[in-house]
Amino acid sequence: MTTQMIILNGTSSSGKSGIVRCLQAELPDQWLAFGCDSFVDALPARMRDADGGIVFGEDGAVSVGADFRALEEAWTEGIATMARAGARIVVDDVFLGGAQSQERWRRALGGLDVLWVAVRCDPEVAAGRETARGDRTPGMAASQAAVVHEGVSYDLEVDTTHTESLTCARTIAAHLARPAMPWVLSSK
Repeated sequence: MTTQMIILNGTSSSGKSGIVRCLQAELPDQWLAFGCDSFVDALPARMRDADGGIVFGEDGAVSVGADFRALEEAWTEGIATMARAGARIVVDDVFLGGAQSQERWRRALGGLDVLWVAVRCDPEVAAGRETARGDRTPGMAASQAAVVHEGVSYDLEVDTTHTESLTCARTIAAHLARPAMPWVLSSK
């Protein structure tokens, strides 16, 4: 089976979006890119800082409500439908719920071949990037650094602390290019 989706998970400002752009350039096939930032940007303004929507705390904490989860489920199902229709897709996400977030994706992606990639980054480095970006609530990267990986299982891990996005993308592309190892069964 050919990998149909790549899901990158890591804290805010860890470098996921840069890796996605490099993957689109490096991979031989055409891959669509979707990310949690574009999903959040697509939400109605009234869902920001609302009980049912998404709330960005002054300390960088992010909490989400039932209305957010309902739309997020529709979004993940839509992405899964595109993959089932033949599109190859790379997603950059922040698993605020750790293993529970991955499980939501697993349910939506049942039957698809998915490569799960951890994007790790030293929290201090991510916090510095967060400050340089200027479009993030200070403290978001640090508050998410550990929780996004709690209980999540991966096929591959990259670390952007001292490694450029292009190198990380090439590591992921090389992993995809490796032939699958057939199981050898012996009959005794």
